[in-house]
Amino acid sequence: MREENANAAAGPAVTVGPGAGESADFGGLGVVWKLDGHLANGRFAIVHHPLAPRALAAPLHYHHHEDEYSFVISGTLGALLGDQVVVARPGTWVCKPRHQWHTFWNDADEPCEIVEIISPAGFENYFREAAAVMGDLEKFAALNRKYSLEMRFETVPDLCRRFGVTVPSL
Repeated sequence: MREENANAAAGPAVTVGPGAGESADFGGLGVVWKLDGHLANGRFAIVHHPLAPRALAAPLHYHHHEDEYSFVISGTLGALLGDQVVVARPGTWVCKPRHQWHTFWNDADEPCEIVEIISPAGFENYFREAAAVMGDLEKFAALNRKYSLEMRFETVPDLCRRFGVTVPSL
């Protein structure tokens, strides 16, 4: 009886097929929502990030509440984790813990694709809300405060020079 109750509490099976999921494009960084947090009881969420060639995904930033775990599907992912630079190829996991300044990019001439686990869930919604306020710096700053996300926009020119990447326009 105990096993039956556990299965009933788990809910229906969830599958996410290739190409499925709501998506948004932030220029060089894409977001495809694969598993929203409510489907995992808030423990985690999963997004797919396609990265354009030679693209910086984000300014140096700092999460107060979330850990991110990125799995490289294809291409090459570069990441700055604190003071450490890592290069990850297909099959590699990159762990970006909360309370660590970090950023990531694709410095190759081919696209890069990663799947990212965000734990706990909730931050996947940041991307939805960011897509809705693109171009409005005041609303974007309020969104960052809402999600306890700090960004150092002043780092972008140096990151682009240092890693040979750009911030593609939308």
